[in-house]
Amino acid sequence: MRELIERLLRELGEDPGREGLERTPERVEAAFRFLTSGYREDPREILAGAVYAEDKYDEMVLVKDIDFASMCEHHLLPFFGKAHVAYIPDRKILGLSKIARLVEVYSRRLQVQERMTSQIAKSLYDALSPRGVGVVVEAIHLCMLMRGVEKQNSKAVTSAMLGGFRDRPATRAEFLELIKSRGPLI
Repeated sequence: MRELIERLLRELGEDPGREGLERTPERVEAAFRFLTSGYREDPREILAGAVYAEDKYDEMVLVKDIDFASMCEHHLLPFFGKAHVAYIPDRKILGLSKIARLVEVYSRRLQVQERMTSQIAKSLYDALSPRGVGVVVEAIHLCMLMRGVEKQNSKAVTSAMLGGFRDRPATRAEFLELIKSRGPLI
């Protein structure tokens, strides 16, 4: 990978040997390995270790404002934002931190926001067999800010609704209202 990055620098008209760029191929390789670390993790394994039996709770569980950063597979430029993930248990609940880890696993891959949103929802649905899953992802894409249309204030919003979140308008509305609410936690 380092040789490819050196070649890229040359193609851009740079000297990979100049002081500021001497270690750039090494740093870029390390960055890309980190930014694509989600390929080396299995979402099923991450979730399997934190599923718990729970017969008494059957209301919505929501983890919102999960920060993430990903890489657009079309331009290899970052997109970043917040994910909001909810489910309605059916005798099984999940450790809350695993929801954030699920977002992290899928965001640390070359992605499109639409696929990432669906992958998060489907993985949670498959792991828990809940009554429903809702995922909304809001992101700013540098490929839209830095090049092309150069729209500085644009934000992309995607959603995936499964089970009761798709079939029951009241459940969907509750979820969307909860993710809108902002303000101090306490």
